[in-house]
This record gives sequence, structure tokens and C-alpha cells, in this order.
Amino acid sequence: MDHLPFVVRDAITAVVSDDHNAEAGEAALRGIIAGAARIHGTDALTDLVVELARHLAESIKGEARAKGLAAVDVADIVFLD
Repeated sequence: MDHLPFVVRDAITAVVSDDHNAEAGEAALRGIIAGAARIHGTDALTDLVVELARHLAESIKGEARAKGLAAVDVADIVFLD
């Protein structure tokens, strides 16, 4: 999927762009994902998930470096419900 970086950017932007309406961001994200699946099939979804996970991991590593913590510890904090 040659335009994967653009889809990833759109997906992330959809979620973070409207802090006042999380439902709108989620709806936009679902539309982006559905469009990728419709146009490029399930392989595109796999590529999208891998790329999003890679970006999330890099973000967590950066946060961990800034706080002097191990990345796995920051990931535990981020995903603590």
C-alpha cells in the first residue's frame, strides 16, 4: 500500500484532532479503516495495524526516555485501565 504513510497520518489525526468529541474522531477513524479495507483488502489492514503499532512504540519509547523509565513500564502505564 504505497499511500500507507498518509493513511496512518489520517488515522492518527482523526483520533487526536477533536478532544471535545471523541465519538467524532472514532467515527472518522472507522471510516478511514473501512476505506482502506474496501480499496486495498485485508492486507492493507494488517499493514495499517503494524505501522500504527510501530508509531505508538516510538512514541512510548520517547516518553520513556524523557522520564528516565523503561519503555515497557511506560507502556504498562499507558494501557492501564
